[in-house]
Amino acid sequence: MEENIVVAIQDEYPDDFAWCYGCGRLNEEGHHFRTCWQGEKTVTIFSPEARHLALPGFVYGGIVASLIDCHGTGSASLALHRKNGHEPGEGAEPPRFVTASLNVNFIKPTPHGVPLKAVGTVHEIHPKKYKVETEVYANDLLCARGEVVAVVMPSTFLKKE
Repeated sequence: MEENIVVAIQDEYPDDFAWCYGCGRLNEEGHHFRTCWQGEKTVTIFSPEARHLALPGFVYGGIVASLIDCHGTGSASLALHRKNGHEPGEGAEPPRFVTASLNVNFIKPTPHGVPLKAVGTVHEIHPKKYKVETEVYANDLLCARGEVVAVVMPSTFLKKE
């Protein structure tokens, strides 16, 4: 799986909202998940490190859940951004989403040592609410399925104290 994400929706998030442990580009300790379009599907590629092990040879399930979570909110942002007439890389600030619910089903143990690919299908539920169904693959092995319901970030998140 030699895929590369050139321009991701997370690259466009304003600095105030780029600190997520999963997908925040400004969080030095985070995973830096990056999500883009691949046709009508969304994709995030992530290469787990040794610190992401559950036991030798296998990825910790929490990392897989985190991947599904951030892939879901990033995918929702991509979908609404496109609906608003924009694509990543055009300079327009995308909408920011938060997770309303997360459901993860582990299908097979996730092998370590290969990139993981999250592939998402986005469904609009409401103008400010999206459901993203995600499958996570290690090479051609389906390891997990998940569903995120993502909502546009409430304005109360913008208030600083």
